[in-house]
Amino acid sequence: MGSETFFHLLSGILAVPSHSPATAALSPLRHACLALIASLGALTLPLAATTAYAQSAAAAAQDFDIPAGPLGSTLNQFAQRAGIAWSADAQLTQDRQSAGLRGRFTLQQGFAQLLQGTPLEAFDRGGQVYGLRLRAPAKVGAAAPTMDSVTVVGNWLADPTAASVFEHAGARDLVTRADFSARGATAMRDVLNRIPGVMAPENNGTGSHDMALNFGVRGLNPRLAARSTVLMDGVPVPFAPYGQPQLSFAPVSLGNMDAVDVVRGGGAVRYGPQNVGGIVNFVTRAIPAQSAASVDVQTEHAASGGLKTTSSLMAGGTLDSGLGAVLLYSGVRGEDAREHSGTRIDDFMLKTQYRMDAAHKFTATLQRYTGEADMPGGLSRADFDADPYQSTRPKDRFWGHRNLVSAGYEYKPDASRQLSVLAFQTETLRSGYLDQGSFVSLSPRDYTVRGIETRFTQGFRWAGARHEIGVGHRYVSEQSEEFRYRLPGSAAALPTESSPHDRHTQGETQAHALFIDDRINIGNWTIVPGVRVEQIRSAQQNLLSGARDAGKYRPLLPALNVMYYVNDAWNLYASTDSSFGTVQYSKMATAVTSGSVAPEKARSYEVGTRYDNGALRAELGLFSMTFSNQYESNQQSNSVYARGKTRHLGLEGGVHYDLGSALRSMKGYGFYASYAYVDASILEDGPNQGHQVPFSPRHKAAF
Repeated sequence: MGSETFFHLLSGILAVPSHSPATAALSPLRHACLALIASLGALTLPLAATTAYAQSAAAAAQDFDIPAGPLGSTLNQFAQRAGIAWSADAQLTQDRQSAGLRGRFTLQQGFAQLLQGTPLEAFDRGGQVYGLRLRAPAKVGAAAPTMDSVTVVGNWLADPTAASVFEHAGARDLVTRADFSARGATAMRDVLNRIPGVMAPENNGTGSHDMALNFGVRGLNPRLAARSTVLMDGVPVPFAPYGQPQLSFAPVSLGNMDAVDVVRGGGAVRYGPQNVGGIVNFVTRAIPAQSAASVDVQTEHAASGGLKTTSSLMAGGTLDSGLGAVLLYSGVRGEDAREHSGTRIDDFMLKTQYRMDAAHKFTATLQRYTGEADMPGGLSRADFDADPYQSTRPKDRFWGHRNLVSAGYEYKPDASRQLSVLAFQTETLRSGYLDQGSFVSLSPRDYTVRGIETRFTQGFRWAGARHEIGVGHRYVSEQSEEFRYRLPGSAAALPTESSPHDRHTQGETQAHALFIDDRINIGNWTIVPGVRVEQIRSAQQNLLSGARDAGKYRPLLPALNVMYYVNDAWNLYASTDSSFGTVQYSKMATAVTSGSVAPEKARSYEVGTRYDNGALRAELGLFSMTFSNQYESNQQSNSVYARGKTRHLGLEGGVHYDLGSALRSMKGYGFYASYAYVDASILEDGPNQGHQVPFSPRHKAAF
C-alpha cells in the first residue's frame, strides 16, 4: 500500500540502509510540547501544493499490465505502478477477485476496471491517497432507502492495516516490513524504539544476549518485557505467559515478520494477561497469492573487528484450488563489537492455508527456533577504561529452542458474522551457564504450553446504531520444570546435569479467560464497552523441600473505549481499562509464603487524537496508569520486592510526513519523529516515596 510504495522507492534511491532511531534526552516537557506542535504546523504548510499535483496525476493515463488475482494484490500492484497510496478495511477486499488490468488508463479508469463486478468504489482521500467503500445502493421507485450492511472486523489483530489502526479507539502503531527495510533494521529493538512511549534498550549487561527481548511501555521496566501481552500471529510468545512471562528467550525473528503491531491502549478486554504494558503482536509474512521467493542478506561490521550477518528467505505461493504455503527462514551468524559475543540463530517456519470456499478457511503453522550465544556481560569502570570491548565473563553462555504448532479455522458465511478457532502448543527449552561469583550455574528449564481460543463476532443494527458484538474464550495450560546445577567458581570444569543441584521445581497453571464487548457506531461516535474475566489456578512444587505454593484468582476487568470522528482523516479517542498480572512462579518459590503476595493490579486512562490523510500522519496523547501494588524482581538474588503503589503519567506523540506528496522532486523521501515524556513516581510510604521508578526515562525521542 502507500507505506510500502514510499519505502520501496526510498530504499531504491538511497541504496544504503539507514541507521536505527536516535534517542536523546530533551529539555522540559513544555519545550517538547511546543516543538511537537511547531513540527506539526510546519509540516502542514506544503499541503497546499498537494492538490494540484494529485489532480494532474489522476488525469494522466498510464500503461498497466496487471494479471488477474486477488483484489488486494491487484490493487497493491496498481498503486505501486501509479505512484499512489490506498488504504481500506481488509474485510472489503477479502475473498474478492479482480480480472486485472491491461492497457492505458487514468487512475479513475483503472480503479473502475479493477473493481468491476464488486460492490466497491474508490474515492480520493487527498494527498494522492485513495480509499475503498461500498457503493451507495440504488433507489427503486419510492422504496425506503436501504441501509448498508454491517461488516464485522472480528479479530482485529489478525490482519492489521493502516485503516484498522486509524479506527482503533486507543493508542496504536503499526510498523510494516517496508519500514524495516527502509531503516536497515535487523533487531526488534530497532523497530520498537520507533514507536512513541516504547523504550527498547540494548541487550547488554549480565545474562543478556540477542535471543532476549527487552522493552517497556509508558515507563514500565523494560527488563525482559514482562508487563506486555506479547503474541506472534495471536499465539503467546513467552514460554510461560502466566507463570513466567519474561522474554529471556524470545523466539521471534525480524526477518520472518511482515509487521509489528503495538497496541498501547484500548485492547485489554480481548487480549491478556500482563496487558498493562499493552499488546504487541508480531505478524509473520503472509502466504503469497502467486508463486514468489526472496532472499535478504545484511552484514554489520564493527570497528573492533566483529562481523555479524543476518539473512532471511521466503518461498511460497497459492494454487488455484485455494491451497497455499510459504517457507520462512531467518538466521544470524557472527559476533558484535565485544569479545565473547558469538551468536547463532536459526528460525524456520512453515505456514499453510486452505480456503475451501468463500466461507471456510483452514490454517496451520510449524516453527522450529534454535539459538546459542556467548554472553560478554557487563564491565566494571576499571575494566571498561582498560578495554571497552573486552569480556571478563568467559564462562557465560546461553542456548535454547522452541517448537510451535498451531492450527486455525475461520468461518465467515457473510460480512456480518465470523467464527474463528485457534489451537496451539509450544515446547521450549532454555538453558545456560552463568558465573555467579562463588559458583557457576547450569540452569536447564523446560516449558510446555497448550491453548485453544474461540472468538465469535456478530454485526447487526438496533436502535439506529450499528453493533459488533464480540465474545471469546481462551484456555491455556502451562507446565514447567526448572533445575539449577552448580560447581564452585574455582573448578576447572563446567557443571553438568550430574553435578550437585540446589533447585528442582515444577510449576503449573490452568487459566480460562472470557471476554465480551460491543463496538457501537452511531453517527460520528464509536463506543466500545467490554469486560474480561480471568479464572486462574497456579502452583509451584519444590521437589527438594517438598513445599508447595499455590494461588487462585478471578479478576473482573471492565473497559470502555470512545472515539469521535471529526472527519475522514481526524479522530479523537479516550479509553480506560483494568489490567492484572498473576503471582509468578519465582515469587511463589522464593519471596514469601503462599498467599501473602497479592497479584499486580493497575488502572489505565488515556485521551488522544490521531490524524491521517495519507501524506501526513500524526498522533498526540496523554496517559495515566496507577498500580495498587507494583513488584520488581532482582535477577541476581532471585528474589522479589514490592514497590507498592506507583503512578505513571505522561505524554506521547509522533509525526510522519511524506515529502513527495507535496513536491514531485522529493518523491520517496519522508520525515518521522516521536517523543514521549513519562513521570513514573513511587507513591508508597517509605524512603523511596516520590522517587522515579527505576528504568523509566522521563524523556525519549526518535527520529
